[in-house]
Amino acid sequence: MTIEHSGSGNISRSMELLWHGKEPAGRGPRPGMTLTEIVRAAVGLTDREGLAALSMRRVAAELGVGTMSLYRYVPGKGELLDLMLDHVLGTRGDKVLPGGERWREGLEAAAHRSWDHYLAHPWLLQINQSRPVLGPNALASTDRVLAMLDGLGLTDRERVAVIVNVEAFVAGTARTHILQQQVSADSGVSDEEFWETQLPLVREAVTTGAYPQLAVLDEDAFAVGGREAMEIGLRALLDGFAIYVEARRDRTPRRREAADPEQPGAARPPD
Repeated sequence: MTIEHSGSGNISRSMELLWHGKEPAGRGPRPGMTLTEIVRAAVGLTDREGLAALSMRRVAAELGVGTMSLYRYVPGKGELLDLMLDHVLGTRGDKVLPGGERWREGLEAAAHRSWDHYLAHPWLLQINQSRPVLGPNALASTDRVLAMLDGLGLTDRERVAVIVNVEAFVAGTARTHILQQQVSADSGVSDEEFWETQLPLVREAVTTGAYPQLAVLDEDAFAVGGREAMEIGLRALLDGFAIYVEARRDRTPRRREAADPEQPGAARPPD
């Protein structure tokens, strides 16, 4: 469930800070902080304590300064959140990945980096980023993934759709995995205790014959881990995209052949 959304502050100010940065203006002693230090402190706090802990007051306490001093750098929490989102994208360690004929290898590597990114910063999954505020790291990340799908015969809209679908799949599986990890800590009940409580009645129900598929499952069928489930689903998703890419390639040569004057039946220019 989302509890924040990107662009919740002054979008123009967020964009100015993302692209041009800011040092406090006016007279007085040299500033004791940088904008980057503030953003890093905010990310560290949120990684440790969750998104609900994020506030200008708490970030100021992390830095050992008064709350009002932060407002010389950042207008408020909304703009700070936009800076945090772009900052963590720049810490993923992304690199240029294979494209062209190796597009699948590149997408698979990008998906694994995205998975690790969500596990390192679980609070990202609590932010509605359907309208992102585009900073330099966001644009660079998108540009790198687009490059993996260049030259495959896909339209620009198709390339974007592939990226959106892969990211949505990874985010969804990461959210489920993180929720499963968090529920034990939040409830004080371990996974083993939770399922053992239900097991006697579930076994009794399954043996009635009303649930034939469940009755023949291997005992460890539901022991699949989060990463394993993600990798199986990702392979299936990329298998589907591979078929789509090949279909696009197959259509392109036929269009060229129809216009080839050397082909039988093709229209020829007048002599």
